[in-house]
Amino acid sequence: MEPVIVAVGSNLGDRLSIIQQTGIFLEQLSEIPVEKASIWESEPVGPSKFHFYNTVAKIYTSLSPQKLLAKLKAFEHQMGREKNPERWGPRILDLDIIRYSDLVIQAESLIIPHPEFSRRLFVLLPMQEVDPNWQDPISGKTVSEVVKAAPEMDIHKTEYRW
Repeated sequence: MEPVIVAVGSNLGDRLSIIQQTGIFLEQLSEIPVEKASIWESEPVGPSKFHFYNTVAKIYTSLSPQKLLAKLKAFEHQMGREKNPERWGPRILDLDIIRYSDLVIQAESLIIPHPEFSRRLFVLLPMQEVDPNWQDPISGKTVSEVVKAAPEMDIHKTEYRW
């Protein structure tokens, strides 16, 4: 059973309901109760016009990283996400594995830690809530250190729960 951080984002449809349904799905994957961060609203990165709701969940699983990724992508599709959406475009649901224990994976279909996490406050701020002691196995930096170095963006914590 390994600790995993899954990033959750939505900027189309009923964003809160989508995130809440994702929480139920992640509870089914986790071998112990899921630790859920606050929901944050942020400006989009890239061409999307709509603000995102973002959060992270810390789950514990015995699934391999590849099997976990396949389940996450299948759930995205089940929720209505297009198969090959525009990069950084609008999306009903976006699920990414940010970390899987302390593994470093550089495969064509999966890179862990997620290659964009250090530049995304919408991942880092919620991650600070549920995984504050994690150190990036590549840089050796803590989440707090990475937050300080991340580019600024328009982001705020919402009062919503999932």
